[in-house]
Amino acid sequence: MSTSSPVPPVAPPVVPPVVPLGVLDLVPISSGSNPSTAVRNSIDLAVATEGLGYSRYWFAEHHLNPGVGGTSPTVMIALAAGRTSSIRLGSVGVQSGHRTALSIVEEFGLLDAAHPGRIDLGVGRSGGRNFLKDRLRGVSSNGSSNGQPPPQATVTDDGLLIPTRPSLKHLANSPRLALTAALLQQEEAVTPAYADLMGDIVSLLEGTYRSDDGLDPHPVPGTCAEVEVWVLGSSAGESAAVAGALGLRFAANYHVSPSTILEAVEAYREAFVPSRWLDRPHIAVSADVVVAPDDESAREAAAGFGLWVLGIRSGQGAAPYPHPDEARAHAWTPEERVLVADRVDTQFVGSPSTVAAGLRALQQSTGADEIVVTTATHDHRDRVRSYRLLAEEWFATTG
Repeated sequence: MSTSSPVPPVAPPVVPPVVPLGVLDLVPISSGSNPSTAVRNSIDLAVATEGLGYSRYWFAEHHLNPGVGGTSPTVMIALAAGRTSSIRLGSVGVQSGHRTALSIVEEFGLLDAAHPGRIDLGVGRSGGRNFLKDRLRGVSSNGSSNGQPPPQATVTDDGLLIPTRPSLKHLANSPRLALTAALLQQEEAVTPAYADLMGDIVSLLEGTYRSDDGLDPHPVPGTCAEVEVWVLGSSAGESAAVAGALGLRFAANYHVSPSTILEAVEAYREAFVPSRWLDRPHIAVSADVVVAPDDESAREAAAGFGLWVLGIRSGQGAAPYPHPDEARAHAWTPEERVLVADRVDTQFVGSPSTVAAGLRALQQSTGADEIVVTTATHDHRDRVRSYRLLAEEWFATTG
């Protein structure tokens, strides 16, 4: 009598774990619009993304950019907090070059006092009179360091593009950027070393700061504020090292510097020391994204991106975000295309499934604990739609 072999049970489908989505907002000003509309649009987007399940909403800090209204993260956080109830709100990042540790701690302590447990304090190593020259010192004309040719573009095993790094050496001599630094920082003011400033911020928040003569400043509000501290970084440099050494959360910029994302997260993990803030490394990775119902309409909504990046990369400042027709009318030179290619090629543009697949490759390649999405379009409705479609797809295909 023959017996049939038991049929093995069918394994349930593997559902990827939930990776939280956050928002990074520069408060973009579209061509033909104005700062008042841009601010209202950003508050409207904060309300919308809270309802869509996004976990964080971060404001960047930029100055003297005609197309960017996000000059003060603390003000924008306060405005958004008044219209939302649960989404975390924060800065990525406060420019530290023209600020003091005390001023940062007191401002974010005040925000936390008004909205306890909802505030993220993200600090960047930018600003100050010599920041750009220090950052770009030693970079050759082809974008490499130490005279070596820059690495060629590669694709990770998970399908993430790591593009060739462009040369940005020309920005060190940008008159506009020099003027920005001069206007932000008082004459003769000295920017503290970033590691020292971050150490002071952490100790002021913890209540462990002591002056040379033993005094405890104990800023109120500030000390013991329930803020999450983040360090913003673009490479395997000082920011990644400081974040790791202090045991802080690290926000890595794929959207600003996609060519250096892997080395940035690796450097942070190697430097990480457990702290009262974290017992293991925690990384958020940013990405430029435009989502629409189909790939073609997404490309149309994203058409102004390259021209917008060109203004930033050329040192002229971010122009008002172009209408697709304005972007198509621009006569591109080969040099201009090279200057923006890494940003354009790594923007995730397409249908919900197309973009979600790209973001999963980003998350898997970097091991990110969170993904932070930044979306700029000429039409605010396209921007809101992009975040809605992404959330619907992302949360439907993860556990």
